[in-house]
Amino acid sequence: MTPRAALTSVLLGSALILSAAPPEWPEWRGPGGQGHAPLSARNLPTTWNDTSNVVWKSVVPGRGWSSPVIEGNRIWVTTAHETPASPEETKERLKANTSDQPLTLLSKVAMHALCIDRTTGRILHDLPLLSERDPQWVHTLNSYASPTPVLESGRGYFHFGTFGTFCVDTASGAILWTNTSLKIMHENGPGSSPILAGDLLVFHLDGSDTQSIVALDKRTGKPAWQTSRSGTMANHPQLRKSYATPALVPVDGQNQLLSQGADWLYAYDPANGQELWKLKYGSLGFSLSSRAVIGHGRIYLCTGYSRSEVHAIQLPTKSGTNPAPAATHAWKYAKGAPTMSSPLLVGNELYFVNDSGGMFTCLDAHTGQEIYRERLGGSHSASPMLADGLIHLASREGDIHLIRPGRKFELVAKNQLPGQIMASPVALDDALYYRTDTALYRIAAQRSSR
Repeated sequence: MTPRAALTSVLLGSALILSAAPPEWPEWRGPGGQGHAPLSARNLPTTWNDTSNVVWKSVVPGRGWSSPVIEGNRIWVTTAHETPASPEETKERLKANTSDQPLTLLSKVAMHALCIDRTTGRILHDLPLLSERDPQWVHTLNSYASPTPVLESGRGYFHFGTFGTFCVDTASGAILWTNTSLKIMHENGPGSSPILAGDLLVFHLDGSDTQSIVALDKRTGKPAWQTSRSGTMANHPQLRKSYATPALVPVDGQNQLLSQGADWLYAYDPANGQELWKLKYGSLGFSLSSRAVIGHGRIYLCTGYSRSEVHAIQLPTKSGTNPAPAATHAWKYAKGAPTMSSPLLVGNELYFVNDSGGMFTCLDAHTGQEIYRERLGGSHSASPMLADGLIHLASREGDIHLIRPGRKFELVAKNQLPGQIMASPVALDDALYYRTDTALYRIAAQRSSR
């Protein structure tokens, strides 16, 4: 019996209720969102290229940086079909831009959800979810389909920031609900991926105009709560943005939503959005886009722009005192910290690669002491993944380094795929899934027919 054919039995009183197993890769950075592939991901290839060890290559229409998510034999990604603005439209709309950043300007954009067969690579569903004229611009390094969807059994949640959020029946492709009521000015486009917290779908809406964290009722799409950021931020609106993704973490005996806003780390009660505590980074931190990792009683995060730092923050613990002790900084590291890619925690070591130049760093997770730094080269936006005992690091140029975790740098292999890689990889069973700017690849060791 395959993992997807397995059923979970739940005994409630005298009734036996059967429910399908949860999706194997339900959200950005895998189960739990920490960048670790399941232990069932084994016998993965270490060498490949555009033709070698490629089971299939599926051309993905449109443009989008969202990472694949997988339920059973179905892979889901989002994409956007772009109609460029005319020179006259571009000139007029640039007058409203105050960020002085390289931008993509469109006269129309259409957001789609794509379902791809995991066995064959064939597109099963191409669902048009939203079409918008004269949409907000996005940064040229971003896309209109950057947030990664989140799956649960039978349902997919597709989020496009200010443009809207959609719930889809993953078997039929039917749209179950739509919410397009929550509007902000992203400036650089949507980035924060949603997560599930019980019956809630939670995401950030931190724009240059307003900043908040939002929870929708996952059954209806209606807002359950919305909490504005309370921390004092910089006066300039451009320095108030965040594109980070929240995390649901047991803290001090209860589940808390840990949320990276501009200049502050916040903790909220997922039931009602009440702010529980906050901690200032201590230095300017805005336009965060990575996903924090949790371990050793700490959260490890990157502070974004202007000069990113890696922070290890000790989470509160019960002490019998009232009020309970607050979160505190355990250590900070400022050399070669990423602004886009997320960190990866493996045992007692924390790994990360910076955006430009590909400096790969290993720190002691307890002390913040530098263990080694190695220059890999390239520009990096995708977050690293641990799979089958190796760290995968993919650059925008399509280079993929495989590194063995440990306190000594060991490069196992370097592979290359044509095109840009902005999305984070996936590993399940004996296969890898890599999305480039034009295609999705299934990569697995090709066995001899003899």
